[in-house]
Amino acid sequence: MNKSLFQSLVFRSVLTGLVALLLVLTLGVLFFPWDVLRGPINRYVSDQLGRRFEITRHLDVDLGPTATVRADGVEFANPEWAHEPYLVKATAAEFDIKLWPLLFGKVELPRIALTEPQIGLQIEPDGRRTWALSRDTSDAGAVPDIGALLVDRGTVKYLASAQGANVTAHFSLAQESTELLPLSYKATGRWQNEAFTVTGRTGGVLKLSKNTEAPFPIEISATVGRTSLKAKGTVDHLADFGGLDATFDLQGRNLEELYKLLGVVLPSTPPYKLRGKLSRHGKVWAASQIQGVLGRSDLSGALSFDQSAAVPLLTGKVQSKRLDFEDLGPVIGLTPSAASAAKVAAAPAPGVGQVAASGADKSNRGVASSRKVLPVTPLDVARLKAMNADVTYSAADIRHVQALPLDKGSVHVKLTAGVLQLEPVSLGVAGGTVAGSIRIDSNVVPAAITTKLDVRAVQLNQLFPAVETTKSSFGKISGQFDLKGRGNSAAQMLGSATGDVAVLMGKGQISNLLMEFMGLDGGEVIKFFLRGDRNVELRCAAAAFDVKQGLMTSRAIVLDTTDTVIDGRGQVSLANETLDIVLDPSPKDQSILSFRSPLRIGGTFASPTAGPDKTALAGRAGIALVLGAINPLLALAATVETGPGQDADCSGVLTQAAKPHAASKADTKPAATAATR
Repeated sequence: MNKSLFQSLVFRSVLTGLVALLLVLTLGVLFFPWDVLRGPINRYVSDQLGRRFEITRHLDVDLGPTATVRADGVEFANPEWAHEPYLVKATAAEFDIKLWPLLFGKVELPRIALTEPQIGLQIEPDGRRTWALSRDTSDAGAVPDIGALLVDRGTVKYLASAQGANVTAHFSLAQESTELLPLSYKATGRWQNEAFTVTGRTGGVLKLSKNTEAPFPIEISATVGRTSLKAKGTVDHLADFGGLDATFDLQGRNLEELYKLLGVVLPSTPPYKLRGKLSRHGKVWAASQIQGVLGRSDLSGALSFDQSAAVPLLTGKVQSKRLDFEDLGPVIGLTPSAASAAKVAAAPAPGVGQVAASGADKSNRGVASSRKVLPVTPLDVARLKAMNADVTYSAADIRHVQALPLDKGSVHVKLTAGVLQLEPVSLGVAGGTVAGSIRIDSNVVPAAITTKLDVRAVQLNQLFPAVETTKSSFGKISGQFDLKGRGNSAAQMLGSATGDVAVLMGKGQISNLLMEFMGLDGGEVIKFFLRGDRNVELRCAAAAFDVKQGLMTSRAIVLDTTDTVIDGRGQVSLANETLDIVLDPSPKDQSILSFRSPLRIGGTFASPTAGPDKTALAGRAGIALVLGAINPLLALAATVETGPGQDADCSGVLTQAAKPHAASKADTKPAATAATR
């Protein structure tokens, strides 16, 4: 036998032996009685994790780079501190496990299938969680990576005190394989300490890992407190709702309540119904094609909520074709009932273009006088620090405004590190504009607010639509509001405000009937009622106040027409919501039946009063009574006005009124008055 033949025979023998050995090993693996290892495996896992693990009936394994383990009867206990006794207790379990990562202490389970499982999940505020597979249950690295989960007729309980969550979910897998969404579920309990119910259907396999390939369908119908959500679409992985693409219908009592549920800071609103598309990519949630209503106002646009930074960011653009003004009540701190009451309070006082109050109305004045008009709802400072924002809002048409004739508006909202900046704010008011900025700094206690608003070209005849006597008047009003205050509500901020307020008006026309009412000229009023009202030329008007700690002190109050010069003085308390203004009319014509005396405007914001100064009027009435006792005709002499009024220095008045702190605060009588005498 030659050498080459011998080597060939040896090689064939060795190869045959190896094949036989592999065959024997394969047969050994295939027919290995894995049940004999149940006891050692149960003891080993229990010792390693410090809690009981047991395969109670049967064990089988298919080896490979990814092994498949089948177990009949599985009981895996929770840590002693957990509320539920078992992490998993199932009639049967089958899972795939990658062997190579096990060498590095990492558990990767591409697939888990459980039959009739009871699953108890719990996470503590200190980071401990029942599904961490190590003795140190706060070790995030000990959490297995699960790709897909198949649950048939099971129950899952989830408890997280930090989230106010106590959830019980029931799953059921339809037996018909033709079902598009075979897995139905129902969850009840509490989320963020609010009672909730969720029902829906999904694909048969719950895909939890980011590494799964195709998205699977979902349907959700949820109710939490008074907020309800319906959504339908697909999701790539359930662990963080990555790759979500769905349509949604959302409705509730107040958008502000979404902060508690989702951590999104939104303004207080009336009841709402919204629909649109919802998606998530990475850590960015996006709501697009939003359409719906808030109260009686429509809303549309798109919003994005980015959670990638330490402080999440809300961005977007929303708009309303039509905004009902009463729906703004909750935004500025008024309840719906208070908003309605504010409309009533804003109606003009009797005697100025209106019939005097009825007896029933008068009986309610005591209640109205004690009511507050400025919003007292506190600002939730903590929420302003919960996120950042960059959102624009616009309303093309504002309806149902009685107190202030708004017609459109827009605002750019920026929230950064607890500082809320509304800039620019732009409002269409009575044919003119009000524009400027509002800044609220919640980093100081109480919050600090700065308001700077410019009024331009506001039309007088449109400014008070409820006052009949102003409808024929015309002229353009301008002004400035520059205020700083501290407080956690609008009432507190204004009650502590310091700065200045000025309202100016140049040439125009004003209702003479209104002027005669203010001057209590009986003869002229009777004459106008008989032949109708007419306008008189307005030369100028100004009202300017220095504001200190919520007290507005007049710097200049003057109104000059061809018929009358009215000078004023007084104070307005933003803290107490009271008025104390005296207007002195000085007519430029002659009239009979005149009891002209200073007109005093008093009362509260909720229940203002207007009438003659009783002391001055009583003096003139007394003279009339004495003369009338001698000769009734002589009584008219006391009511004849000789017209000593002179034109005001309009240029000087407007200049003075526009300059803050120009007049001495100790002297409430404007310097312009002296110039007219």
